[in-house]
Amino acid sequence: MKSRGCYETPGGTILLKAHRAIESLTLDREVAHLKDELMPRYASLIYNGYWWSPERKMLQEMIDASQTTVNGRVRLKLCKGNVMVIGRQSERDSLFDEPTATFEDDAGAYDQTDAAGFIRLNALRMRIAARLRR
Repeated sequence: MKSRGCYETPGGTILLKAHRAIESLTLDREVAHLKDELMPRYASLIYNGYWWSPERKMLQEMIDASQTTVNGRVRLKLCKGNVMVIGRQSERDSLFDEPTATFEDDAGAYDQTDAAGFIRLNALRMRIAARLRR
C-alpha cells in the first residue's frame, strides 16, 4: 500500500493563509461559513480517492462559484515558521465599505431602530421558552 501523504507543506501553508486573507475581504460572511462547512467533506472525498465522484464534482462547482469574486493582493511576513498577514487589498471586489464600517457618521447606512425588530424576532424562541418555564 502506498502512502499518498504529504504532511509538511510550507508553500501550501503560505498560500492558504494568503487565500483566506483575501477571502475575508471579498466573500460574503454566510458564503464563507458555508464554504468552511463544505471543505471537510470535500477533503474527505479526495483523501478517500473519490476525485471523479459526482458528489465531489458537485462540491467543486459550489466552491468554484464561491471564488468568482476572490481576487486581490495579500502582503505576508514570514518569520521563524510563522505566516502573518500584514496587508490585503482587492480593488474590484472588496466588500469593505469605509463609510459604513464606522462608529461615526455612516451617512445613513445604518439606522439603529432597524435592529429592534430583528432583535425581537431572534429572541422570540427564548421568550416562549421562558414563558413555558414559569
